[in-house]
Parts: sequence; structure tokens; C-alpha cells
Amino acid sequence: MEEYVRQLYQDRASEDSTLGIISVKKRHEMDANTDHFDHVLLILADNSQERLWETRHYDYSGISIAVHTASEDQVNDWLLNGTNRRIVDWLLNGQVIFDRNEYVKSFREKLDQFPAEERQLKIGVEFSKLIRRYSDGKSLFEQAHYLDSFNQILHALHHLARFAIIEHGSYPEITVWKQVKKLEPEIYKLYSELTEGDETLGKRLELLMIAIEFEVSRKTRLGAAHLFSLMEQQEEPWSIEDLKQQLSVRDYSLDLGILLEFLIDKGFIDIVLRETKGRKIYHRYYKKTR
Repeated sequence: MEEYVRQLYQDRASEDSTLGIISVKKRHEMDANTDHFDHVLLILADNSQERLWETRHYDYSGISIAVHTASEDQVNDWLLNGTNRRIVDWLLNGQVIFDRNEYVKSFREKLDQFPAEERQLKIGVEFSKLIRRYSDGKSLFEQAHYLDSFNQILHALHHLARFAIIEHGSYPEITVWKQVKKLEPEIYKLYSELTEGDETLGKRLELLMIAIEFEVSRKTRLGAAHLFSLMEQQEEPWSIEDLKQQLSVRDYSLDLGILLEFLIDKGFIDIVLRETKGRKIYHRYYKKTR
């Protein structure tokens, strides 16, 4: 088995573009962390690769093996947006079988230290998603679509939990609720009340939205700190497009509109109107108030 796995990665280890190779083995019969494959190889490559992420599947005498080749940009995107939560476990806990110039060692040290600037950006991403999910859930609740509202509020709680984990200086992993139970048990309690409470679904949602609104208000300055920092880089008001371009994070930009409206409503951002060529039609620009 080990000899066959070595055949799969030894050619890649000799390529200049390969920065490191990590091996992850299935820990139990139904291990979703490896997509139920017996063995996973994560090949970390530089950004010269034609594809950001390439996957190949192999079989050796009934043993399944998945080989993922991911560029630096792709890995950083996964970490920032939380769109591949297995990657944190693979990077931190997988067995390093090749490490060019201690690239993987340095990457793990960076993950462990979680620099403040990167943490602020990641908190901003989670906060924008939290506002989107909470707003959608509240709107659906007011229309009495309780099951759809439940789904959105559950996602909002998930982003609130990830926010809290990042705030404490850690990367959210697959077992987010296990992490947050230790770090902020109050948020874990909200999750338990939503999923296991004795009240009717409508009543649970009503109580949870009040609690989430309180948590959101308490965390607004921190959640929007990255956006505020960006807006303070110039005295002139910002257009929505300029802000989107500066954010340069797709998932962050998608929810920027509703985040701005939330911050306007809370008094953190002012609207600045500028004339267009049309009669009584104005461009909307945005400026931080305080």
C-alpha cells in the first residue's frame, strides 16, 4: 500500500512547482473528512499551475485514494471563505511526506499564529455572511415561512460560531460546535435552543432572532472593522463598485450591499448623494461616520 502511494507522489515531489505533500488516512469506516476514501494526498503547488485545484481518484486492490493538487491561491481562498473546511484538518493534522524548504512547516506556523490582519479580514467575511443569513431568516419568519427561516437562522448561528472561533484566534474546523462550546458556550446554547428546544418552531425562531440581534449589535464594531479600516484609507466617499474592487474577496463582495444597509441603519455609515445627468437621480456613495 505505502509503496503504491509513493508511486503516486514521487514524480510530483521532483517538480519545482510542488511545495509540499501531505498524507491523510481515513480514521474510521465512514470518515467524511476524506470523502470516505481510504487515503488522501494533498499536493500543495505554487501559482504556476494551469488549474487552481485538480483532483484524481485511484484504486489499488480495493483501496481508494484521492489526490488533490491545490495552488497557494486556492488554499488561501479556502481558508479565507471557509468553503473547504476539511483543509484546516488536513493542513494541521496530516502527515507531511514532502516539504520543500520547510514550506509546510512555515504554513502551519502561520496557521497557528493567525496574524491579526488576516484574522480581521476573515472576521469581516463571516460577519457579512452572518448579516445576510440573519436578514433572510428574519424576512422569511415575518412571512410565516418557518422551515425556510429555520434553515437561514441555523446558517446565521453557524457564521456567528465561526466568528467567535476566529475572534479567539483559531481557525474554524469541521467540528465548529465542539470548538465554540469550549470558547463561547453562550453561542452553543443558542444552537441547542434552536435545534432541541421544547417550544414551537415559530417561538424558538422568535427568541433566537432576538438573541442573535443582541450578539450582532455587540459584535458590530469588530465585525465591520476591516471594512471601516478600508473606508478610512481615503477622505472621499466610496462607491459600491470601488468598495467591491478593493475587497477582492468574492464571498465578501456578494453580501456587501446588505452589510452596508445594516451599517447605515445602525448609524456607522452615512449616505452621500451626488448628481447624475438624470433629473432628481443621484449616485449613492458611502462614508464612515464614527
